[in-house]
Amino acid sequence: MKGRDEIAQALAGSGYIADADLATAISLMQLLRRPLLLEGEAGVGKTEVAKALAKVHATELIRLQCYEGLDQSSAIYEWNYQRQLLAIQAHRGTDSIEDQIFSEKYLLERPLLAAIRRAQAPVLLIDEIDRADDEFEAFLLELLSDFQVSIPELGTIPAITIPHVVLTSNGTRELSDALRRRCLYHYVDYPDVDREARIILARIAGASPSLALQIARMVESVRKEELRKVPGVAETLDWAAALVGLDIRDLHDAPETVHETLICLLKTQEDRARVTPQVTQRLLGRVA
Repeated sequence: MKGRDEIAQALAGSGYIADADLATAISLMQLLRRPLLLEGEAGVGKTEVAKALAKVHATELIRLQCYEGLDQSSAIYEWNYQRQLLAIQAHRGTDSIEDQIFSEKYLLERPLLAAIRRAQAPVLLIDEIDRADDEFEAFLLELLSDFQVSIPELGTIPAITIPHVVLTSNGTRELSDALRRRCLYHYVDYPDVDREARIILARIAGASPSLALQIARMVESVRKEELRKVPGVAETLDWAAALVGLDIRDLHDAPETVHETLICLLKTQEDRARVTPQVTQRLLGRVA
């Protein structure tokens, strides 16, 4: 069990700059061996937490991307029907064929089942759980509570190892109380200026400390505008990479380029129209 500071340093070594609250949440997640639910706006780095944890633990990342209509055949397991049909044809007339075709040999692992059957505990990322249906949450509760999966034909399959489980939600629908009770919880907000500058330095080769700080301050100002889609950290990194690639060392030296490259941050026509060159110039005035 690592303490908060050790976890923050380990995550930083993998390229993820965590604040103290998130490091504490991960510390408790590992101590209690409980799933961690990360909620927040799209683009604030929730998915990256799981990727960084996999690097820290030097283990596999198993990702389940949630969507409307997701069911257990896509998430937990399904039978290899083609091989079962071939086996039935090959053993036609054999009384015991039904027992044979519903065996491990014909079982196809999906992410949730795979995550509890690894010899080394993986990181299981259940991404955008709020996009899945209420019915899918019911399938998920057994795994999150007891780390086991029930398959009618085979019985209960317990975990070989307990995975490090990270769930993410963008808050598009309210999650059930039953799901929330089984998880630790942390809200991931947009980073403050200093942390976003550190993120830029950690992820973008060639960015100077002064440029990273200017970019972070500019992005903070852009987020305060009335935008349809507020830029996340991923957009900040795209913009920083573009500016570094264009050899921009100080935002004030290239206001036209700054405005033109804001397409990295602004992802709708309305937002692009709202942030005019005059608005860009005004925002630049706030950047020291």
